[in-house]
Amino acid sequence: MAFNEQPRTYAAAHFALELDGKRDVGLFKSIEGGGVKADVMTYQNGANYERWRSLGKQKYEDLKLQVGMAMSPPFYQWIEQFFTGKGERKNGAIVAADFYYNERARREFTEALIKELTFPKLDGSDPGAVYMSIGVAVEDLVFKKGGGQKLPQSPGTDQQKLWYANNFRFRLDGYDQACRRTSKVDSFTIKQNIIEHHVGGRQSPIKTPSQIDFPSLSFYVPEADAQPFFDHHTRRAMQSNREQKPSGGQTGMLEVFDHEGKTLFTLEFYGAEIFNVAPERSDAKSEEIKLVKVEVWTESMKFSYGGGPRV
Repeated sequence: MAFNEQPRTYAAAHFALELDGKRDVGLFKSIEGGGVKADVMTYQNGANYERWRSLGKQKYEDLKLQVGMAMSPPFYQWIEQFFTGKGERKNGAIVAADFYYNERARREFTEALIKELTFPKLDGSDPGAVYMSIGVAVEDLVFKKGGGQKLPQSPGTDQQKLWYANNFRFRLDGYDQACRRTSKVDSFTIKQNIIEHHVGGRQSPIKTPSQIDFPSLSFYVPEADAQPFFDHHTRRAMQSNREQKPSGGQTGMLEVFDHEGKTLFTLEFYGAEIFNVAPERSDAKSEEIKLVKVEVWTESMKFSYGGGPRV
């Protein structure tokens, strides 16, 4: 190929996801990872000074996607299955396109599993847009040249403009009044352990899902509303109460909605128990509302996408 016939360079301005043959799964904000590398094996024969090197088994790096509300229902259904622990596998591709939405490169993957899901920090004083980070483990990855066709527009693209950090509601059963002025919820990550099983004759390991690790949640309420949490934690922290048979924990919900009050998604959690109630740092010169940080552990969670009533 002559120099003047080389493909034109481009700036990857748009990224799309394909799942199980569906091209309109959606556009996302960013992607990282997804490289292919191999171990380097070093050999030395007896007393010889020379050493020889060869390639070992190849490895595929995890994909990390940053997404908002611009994906289509099949993608969020995949997330819903992740919370059940079933480990649903998907085949698909990451498509990179130029500024004009023309496909320029593809990364096709097989047997993909969601490995972790990070929810952003929510803050009642922050009007900015927020995104989820999703880690995906794959068993095989192939780089291909793009076909040049236009990327399809996801029907949920416009909804990304509706997810802001300050549009949320946090609930903990039994503490409706105490939670009604929750101002912040810290970022948290749900992880599923992935076990690699090496089989003779395969260049890459088979990846199998294991147990899910559900995190603790941290939320902030005004000190004026925090007394029920202090009282509950004091009762539960007493030795006599700790020896009592566990009650099975409490339930709660984190609800995210748009500026019109329509629910974008809900995250229900179960088996929750308060294990820390701590006032924020006090400063005589501060004019901010005094907050109290409340931490609860969780035993399981359930993710539900959209479809909720207006609040």
